[in-house]
Amino acid sequence: MILDSEAAMQAGLDALRAQDAVMARIIGEVAAQGAGPPLRKRDPGFAGLAAIVVSQQVSTASAKAIWGRVVERFPALDAPTLRGADDEALRVCGLSAPKIRTLRAVAEAVAQGDLPLDDLAGYDADAAHEALVAVKGIGPWTADIYLLFCLGHPDAFAAGDLALQESARLAYTLETRPKPAELLTLADQWRPWRGVAAKVLWAYYGVQTRRADAGDVG
Repeated sequence: MILDSEAAMQAGLDALRAQDAVMARIIGEVAAQGAGPPLRKRDPGFAGLAAIVVSQQVSTASAKAIWGRVVERFPALDAPTLRGADDEALRVCGLSAPKIRTLRAVAEAVAQGDLPLDDLAGYDADAAHEALVAVKGIGPWTADIYLLFCLGHPDAFAAGDLALQESARLAYTLETRPKPAELLTLADQWRPWRGVAAKVLWAYYGVQTRRADAGDVG
């Protein structure tokens, strides 16, 4: 099952409630605030992964502007198109040299059949993650965000995401923000619904941030 419908999301939420009392509590809290975890599925394939690469380490506004120029210059953005584009055409869109190298590496891996982007939803989450990070320039966060938001993989989990780490700290009353390896250990109890748990934690982080901004520490 992939996270492509409210029914799939509900199945994951029900399973998490049964597996973990803390998760059951925060699912209730976010629901009470009308902040239930959204599907937010993006387009899969090369363009979807490229958009995530573009958004790395820049502001949302900058990522939107750069991606807009990329799509305007290359309306049918796929692996063959990127492989055939010259560096200058990519640079004028606002892409840095490292991002150009990453996109070319992805395009080459797709063209050679080493990275079957559209098939990864059917892989075990760990195997899908490893297939992505095997491409030079694709890090763990990028891999997991692609699996979760572009493919709707129910067990993808971005342990390196700071918002997830802080949300877990708050939910589980931890003294410090868990490191990625520590968060992965905590997340083992949520398999095979770690992707749903991630969406719940993001929603919970949003609720807690709004409470803090409003001065409500209760």
